[in-house]
Amino acid sequence: MPVITVSQINKYIGFVLKGDKNLRGIMIKGEISNFVDHYRSGHLYFTLKDSESAIRAVMFASAASRLKIELEDGMSVIVSGSVGVYEKTGEYQIYVNDVLPDGAGAASAALEQLKRKLAKEGIFDEAHKRPLPSLPKKIGVVTSLTGAAVRDVINVLTRRYPVCEVYAMNALVQGAGAPDSVCRGILRAESAGCDVIIVGRGGGSSEDLSAFNTEKVAYAVYNCKVPVISAVGHEVDFTVCDLAADLRAPTPSAAAELAAPSIESLYERIDMLEGRAGSSAMSAVKSCMERFSALDARLAAQSPENRFRVNKEKLANLEGRLKTAALRCIESRNAALERNIAGLEAMSPLKVLSRGYSLAYSGSELIKDSEKIQSGERIELRFAKGGASAEIIEKW
Repeated sequence: MPVITVSQINKYIGFVLKGDKNLRGIMIKGEISNFVDHYRSGHLYFTLKDSESAIRAVMFASAASRLKIELEDGMSVIVSGSVGVYEKTGEYQIYVNDVLPDGAGAASAALEQLKRKLAKEGIFDEAHKRPLPSLPKKIGVVTSLTGAAVRDVINVLTRRYPVCEVYAMNALVQGAGAPDSVCRGILRAESAGCDVIIVGRGGGSSEDLSAFNTEKVAYAVYNCKVPVISAVGHEVDFTVCDLAADLRAPTPSAAAELAAPSIESLYERIDMLEGRAGSSAMSAVKSCMERFSALDARLAAQSPENRFRVNKEKLANLEGRLKTAALRCIESRNAALERNIAGLEAMSPLKVLSRGYSLAYSGSELIKDSEKIQSGERIELRFAKGGASAEIIEKW
């Protein structure tokens, strides 16, 4: 037997494995371990094992880019691919083309992966949630028109808020075509001018509600231009539709109560607002009356009649003050005059004459000195009463 190299034997084994039709396009069930994601190359490497054995697996970037789920350790999967040999190490492995989740546990894992993906994209962000309209005119309902959900919604709205229009869009709520049907219903309700849209169905199993755990429905709810209430009829678990909606309700009936106020509460609010409006009106009237009174007083104070009356009063006051001042002035002047008269009378030559004295004049000049007259000169004498002419006989 000829001697061959390691490379030759590995190539031969690889050739044999490639030629075996039973090892091509096979499907292997197992649990993922030792998972490695080479981000730069895009290749995925892991070990597929069961309770007794393990096999190495590789998934190249071209196939990995088509994966709909994210692989992780501990995940139970079914891989499809072909068995071959990695010639460099001589290890045989399966070259994986696709990976599918295995059973119900895998479906739950796939759902959790979808939730994480949508959460990373911001589909569930609270910042995107919009408030519901306080008084909706048109409420859309996207559900099966043959189910109990639409009847529950209509009954609640008829009782609580009969003034609104209910726009019901028939949609499949389970089965393969349900996601697309729900998405179309949301678009039609939005185009019909609904102010808020209720999306959902009654209770059911996880499989029955699977249409509301799809990426399509999540994006349809997220991209809807009006607020969406999700009500898929189960209390415990939140569906993707619940998380993407602006508000989540446990049942369709509860969604109807959230979508519209009760007519009784509106009447109560109207009564309250009417009372507040009446109080505000009375307060405004009182304020206006007070302002009117103030302006009327100011206007009256500035009116010609009032100004004439005020000026007349001022004139009368000034006239009285002037009379008082004039009287005081006259009295003061009279008193001064009397004092002056008394002084004059005290200094008057007539007063002196009345006591027996007389005045002698030489012509018009009062004679005060005998040196001013001559003997034989005639002078005039003035007495207190009357006068006389005299001739100087002798002087001394």
